[in-house]
Amino acid sequence: MLFRRTVLAGLTALALSPLAATAAELPDLKGKTVVVVTENAYPPLQFVDPKTGKQIGWEYDAMNEIAKRLNFKVEYQNTSWDAMIQAVSDNQYNIGMTGITIKDDRKAKVDFSDPYMRSQQFMLVRGDETRFTDAKTFGAFNDGLVGAQPGTSPFYAAVYEILDGNEQNPRIKLFETFGATVQALKAGDVDVVLTDSVAAQGYVDASNGGLKVIGGPLGTEDFGFIFPKGSDLVGPVNAAIASLKADGTFDKLNKTWFLDYKMGQ
Repeated sequence: MLFRRTVLAGLTALALSPLAATAAELPDLKGKTVVVVTENAYPPLQFVDPKTGKQIGWEYDAMNEIAKRLNFKVEYQNTSWDAMIQAVSDNQYNIGMTGITIKDDRKAKVDFSDPYMRSQQFMLVRGDETRFTDAKTFGAFNDGLVGAQPGTSPFYAAVYEILDGNEQNPRIKLFETFGATVQALKAGDVDVVLTDSVAAQGYVDASNGGLKVIGGPLGTEDFGFIFPKGSDLVGPVNAAIASLKADGTFDKLNKTWFLDYKMGQ
């Protein structure tokens, strides 16, 4: 079994289609309520602000703007990552968002929006780590443990790009949330957590030297919102995504959450 990735460059909002819709051309959903579910465990995409208790992040700002342009009311709900795709597939929610990688096997259960972000994965380690410096040296460090959520892209990257291709490899320690993997890393219970550059940099900047990123990028992921199969929201949301790219709104959100927010931590 091979873990397949598309090798692309950098973290960026995706390239703009020349046929992107303008705001005036967007569908009008006439104020309908759309239930959007998220995990709130993936800073700076979506998380709970420890200072205010409010749900904030790049994806919240993007979804709120999509709702404004399409004229629908958002009702946010929360669930765990391991339950999210199935719950959306079962029509418990209208849209799911939590930095979800667009993958063919997931398309069997849910429909995806067009990609709204592209992100590479990196190795997050403790700030004083010196026993290994990249994926190759970690793979050869037999005592090293990886923390991951089962069924996620970081899990498969650890299995097929760093370790031996055995999904039952005892060097992988499983956790229910991404935040739990980071806490295990800080506590010394695991030695590496794989995550995209967005979350990695957010945790590094908030750690006061307690965490760092090592090695080069391990691959690239495209993120999309998910919908129940056959959802009539996919087309309108895709039109709104194109509009947000066209007028620079995504660029502004990138500056807000990937630069200004981190610098203010």
